[in-house]
Amino acid sequence: MREGEPVAIRESDAPPSGGLFRTKSVEQSIRDTDEPKHRLKKTLSWLDLIVFGVGVVIGTGIFVLTGTAAKNYAGPAVVLSFVVAGIVCALAALCYAEFASTVPVAGSAYTFSYASIGELPAWIIGWDLILELALGASVVAVGWSGYVQSLLASAGVKLPAVIAGGNGTGHGFSFDILAAALVLLLTVVLVFGMQLSARVTSVIVGVKVAVVLMVIIAGLFFIDTGNYHPFIPPSQPTPNAGGSGQSLLSWMAGFSPSTFGVMGIFTAASVVFFAFIGFDIVATAAEETRRPQRDLPIGILGSLTVCTILYVAVSFVVTGMQKYTQLSDSAPLADAFKAVGQGAWADVISVGAVAGLTSVTMILLLGQSRVFFAMSRDGLLPKAFSDVHPRFRTPWKSTVLMGVICAIVAGLVPLEELSKLVNIGTLFAFVLVSVGVMVLRRTRPDLPRAFRTPWVPVIPILSVLACLWLMLNLTVTTWERFVIWLIIGFAVYFGYGHRRSRVGSGAALGSAGGAGGTGRAEGGSTAAGGGEDGGNSSGTP
Repeated sequence: MREGEPVAIRESDAPPSGGLFRTKSVEQSIRDTDEPKHRLKKTLSWLDLIVFGVGVVIGTGIFVLTGTAAKNYAGPAVVLSFVVAGIVCALAALCYAEFASTVPVAGSAYTFSYASIGELPAWIIGWDLILELALGASVVAVGWSGYVQSLLASAGVKLPAVIAGGNGTGHGFSFDILAAALVLLLTVVLVFGMQLSARVTSVIVGVKVAVVLMVIIAGLFFIDTGNYHPFIPPSQPTPNAGGSGQSLLSWMAGFSPSTFGVMGIFTAASVVFFAFIGFDIVATAAEETRRPQRDLPIGILGSLTVCTILYVAVSFVVTGMQKYTQLSDSAPLADAFKAVGQGAWADVISVGAVAGLTSVTMILLLGQSRVFFAMSRDGLLPKAFSDVHPRFRTPWKSTVLMGVICAIVAGLVPLEELSKLVNIGTLFAFVLVSVGVMVLRRTRPDLPRAFRTPWVPVIPILSVLACLWLMLNLTVTTWERFVIWLIIGFAVYFGYGHRRSRVGSGAALGSAGGAGGTGRAEGGSTAAGGGEDGGNSSGTP
């Protein structure tokens, strides 16, 4: 056999690999997307991706977290907190854009880590993303239910406590029927296809962006500049915030927890970071994008830019309309207008919130089902969940499974504290993606990259440091829960995924030259750069 000639390895003949850091080549990842049983339908454009990004980012943060962060952590300087969180996301977004255009495969950070760092880190982040996105969808669905019940109450309709969930006034068992129903309805929409999902999201995003813009413009006429003083409130000790309730940074350094001041800006940034979660979900739709090499970077960076501008504008307006000490924790925008005698705006804002949280829930469900699908296709989770619907070309089994689980969780479980896990999980994903860009630049410099992260390794290193800094500002309790979830993940991986991995068994080996990604796929650069016609993206004839 001539040197360099590709060798076809059958699954039964391939020796299993025992390495925990075995990688799956980029070429093989792209070839997997063209398997008839697992091929997704390519329908999305760059505009669809921006809409998806804005649709999931503009939601809980802009309608809820603005007041919480200003009142409890940063005062009017919450504007700077949103800027800090936006900068951290921008650094990670540049890394995401390179990976997404180079490896246009479902799974987002999981797939990127598998191609660069190895299987175990990929499993960790995939396991983490499943929790993050599923939990996030459930949390947002419960928030949506609260806004809907508020609107119903304004119309004189009150749900029985037994089906009102945490929004009911009764005691004992209560199931949030509205939250569960929303999740199940959106699951059906997602099963029917990405084109329908994109159309539904476009309408919803149009409504809520219009509401947000109206809030910004109208609010400018009611700003009292005296509310901005002091812009950075002086630091003050936090009562009853010791032990596991303090940030990991204060616990490690041994200093007393405090709020406001300069450190309060960073603490608030770690809280409002939840508001930015979602731009990375654009990458999970890579296989369903018509021109991923061009459209994914535009979608990721474009959605993040739009959302950051809107967040900064809203936080500036709301802290100018009402003194930060008087802002509402649950409905800061609506209550700020009530405080200046403009109560009619409250219902308008509530309608925008309902629309906003609807799209957030749907896109979070979309993201976690795609991660589950990608892990299943690689054999790390049961393979049945990587089946694609023969008509709609969507991963219907993983979508239905996760939709049902999220509906049950949203209906039954109080999630206020657990929602902080979403922040730490996303930041951890950003760290691995940033590291992965540097690793893949060194191990696969030959790969065609439609978008290249500028100033490597400076940008990825800054991204890692910024994410770690925000992670240190999360509470000890959040870290404890995160570690417990990872331990469960290790048990599942070593008990199931490690032995059934397609890369480990050799099933994913082929003309790409093996799991290590050192071989060259037939078609070379076409494998990584093709697929723009919406058809075969494998690079093979």
